[in-house]
Amino acid sequence: MTYWRHVVLAAGLTLTLAGTAGAQEQVTLKLGHLANEQNVWHKASLKFAEEAKALSNGTINVEVYPNEQLGKEMDVIGGIQLGSADMTITGESLQNWAPSAALLAVPYAIRDLDHLDAVAGGPIGKKIEDEIREKAGLRPIAYFARGPRDLTSNRPIKTPDDLNGLRLRVPNVPLFVDVWSALGAKPTPMAFSEVFTSLQSHTIDAQENPLSLIQSASFYEVQKDVNLTEHVRSWIYLVIGENRFQGLTKEQQDAVLEAGKRAQAYERDLFLKDEEQLKQDLKDKGMTFVEVDQDAFAKKAEPAVRASLPKDILPLYEEILNTK
Repeated sequence: MTYWRHVVLAAGLTLTLAGTAGAQEQVTLKLGHLANEQNVWHKASLKFAEEAKALSNGTINVEVYPNEQLGKEMDVIGGIQLGSADMTITGESLQNWAPSAALLAVPYAIRDLDHLDAVAGGPIGKKIEDEIREKAGLRPIAYFARGPRDLTSNRPIKTPDDLNGLRLRVPNVPLFVDVWSALGAKPTPMAFSEVFTSLQSHTIDAQENPLSLIQSASFYEVQKDVNLTEHVRSWIYLVIGENRFQGLTKEQQDAVLEAGKRAQAYERDLFLKDEEQLKQDLKDKGMTFVEVDQDAFAKKAEPAVRASLPKDILPLYEEILNTK
């Protein structure tokens, strides 16, 4: 009886220790972002959560908070740095810490989706990611392509000459203002919330944004042409706090990195389908898609881009232009 009693006690102790170890390995990661539940970024975040849990044998639980529930983009970044949040989706805002992050959204730097993958997924992307990790304390684990920005108007714009003093709303970004001025437009910085009524009242003639925002803001009600300038092709990162990442076990780190890769592939598939659907929806709403001489726009914009970029990141900009 004594022998079996010891066996039972030993087995019970083993199970208790295993349960304790398992409990100690449980990790909850809070992922906050600005998109709504229908956005492909949110769907990719849920995919990441699913994969991270499965790949970590259930030890990683990712809580996803859309719609700025954890705060605006910069607030969440600050929260990650302070330890009150763990993950977010962010892009060129990171230039506040890492100057090279400005290159995530530069007019006519990225030619097409293949070029974007060669840049973001290659040595240049690695340099940018390293600087973000070192200076912002955030580790990129996936990148998502963003829909190219196009120019909407009420007349076709096929070449820079067609801009002809067009009063164009732009974000309050000096680089954008400088480039559109060089192209011949009259750029007007304005809050996004004011754009629809300003177009309606003819305070401005045009605006530029990705198809997703053209649709969600109902610009098709006040603009008839989508001019395929595709003047900014950019990407954005899914990031985790570097300190948080280093606090994970090696197995959990591997799970997070692999889950990031799978979420990236999943998001790309959704993104491509979404862009096609957006284009069709806008056509159905009565908008006309106008082919544009993008080479002419790019050539005329380049001097303004070079003049506006910080000198210390110009070499990296050159690398992007020369990447095949």
